[in-house]
Amino acid sequence: MQQTFEAWVTPIMIGGLILFMCFIIWDLAKKSQAGRFGTLMLFVVLGAGMLGYVFKVVVTWMMESGGV
Repeated sequence: MQQTFEAWVTPIMIGGLILFMCFIIWDLAKKSQAGRFGTLMLFVVLGAGMLGYVFKVVVTWMMESGGV
């Protein structure tokens, strides 16, 4: 029961955390009046860590499922 709960809740909570971090980046860009280019750069630079994590999860899943 606990493993099933963890298997469902962990991706949901991490997804929620990523969405919250995107909101923080957007709010930071808005409050600092970064403009379009500044907002894009904030999302690229600060979002790179989140993208790296998502990439790691996808690669791990593919390796475990025998896709690679």
